[in-house]
Amino acid sequence: MIIIMNKDATREQIDNVEHKLSELGFKTHPIFGEVKTVIGAIGDKRHLNPQLISIMPGVENIVPIMKPFKLASRELKQISSIVEIGDVKIGGNEIVVMAGPCAIENESNFVETAIRVKEAGAKIIRGGAFKPRTSPYAFQGLEEDGLKIMASAREATGLKLVTEVVDTRDVELVASYADILQIGARNMQNFRLLQEAGLSKKPVLLKRGLAATIEEWLMAAEYIMAAGNPNIILCERGIRTYETATRNTLDLSAIPVIKELSHLPIIVDPSHAAGTWKYVGPLAKGAVATGADGLIIEVHLDPPNAFSDGPQSLRPDKFAELMNELKPMASAVGRII
Repeated sequence: MIIIMNKDATREQIDNVEHKLSELGFKTHPIFGEVKTVIGAIGDKRHLNPQLISIMPGVENIVPIMKPFKLASRELKQISSIVEIGDVKIGGNEIVVMAGPCAIENESNFVETAIRVKEAGAKIIRGGAFKPRTSPYAFQGLEEDGLKIMASAREATGLKLVTEVVDTRDVELVASYADILQIGARNMQNFRLLQEAGLSKKPVLLKRGLAATIEEWLMAAEYIMAAGNPNIILCERGIRTYETATRNTLDLSAIPVIKELSHLPIIVDPSHAAGTWKYVGPLAKGAVATGADGLIIEVHLDPPNAFSDGPQSLRPDKFAELMNELKPMASAVGRII
């Protein structure tokens, strides 16, 4: 439920309401607005007589949250959230682009890629150090050595780092290097991993599952938020359908639906949706036109010899061309890139 405080409610009155709710077993999440403060309260409503709260000084109204996802709901927070990673802000007017190879292969190539994508306008470098693969015999990543390479690229370029964590045992290690923890599609409903990512307090990039509904996706985000981490970036990367012409079917309709249901920012991964580099550009443009807050694009110096996902990776020069093509599209929808 949401407790709406009067516009002239004092901080003491807000604290008193929070304290009372905590006594009743509720977790509270205050949101301080320019005009009013609201308090999100999550817990068992059977233990609450709403009248006890409604008569407290400073309380204006109590409104139930009808959606099963409470903290992620726009019912709780009407203003869109902005996830800040240093000076990079995801969810604001700027469309933020993350770019880099699927897998980190060696230091020289990764650092060179980071330099090239930064020159083209990317703000965040992506790369996989731990690689969950369909085949157990495929390249599984360089693990901590890969994280060290990412750190070298950050030192050389100033770019922020996003990389996937695949195991609860690795959350602390990955969080010690990365600026953003990525939860991949296969782990979207790995609830223990979601909880550990929430406890880490690091921003989380949460990819939509292979066949997940939007509600299931938002409920996965709820696990992270319930663990105390509000800094979540949703990522639409295509879902599995009967269509085989592309790797996955990119669900651009998810962008306006998420914007209506949730205050969380949403980005799009056209590379994993397409599976083929030549479709990445059109899908990226569609994502910008539909309202995405960012893009995550695979870029590799030598795609034919990539250890992973070469066919869907752009060369740096093609990535730079795409970034230039996206600028007028972003301007047309009142944003910058």
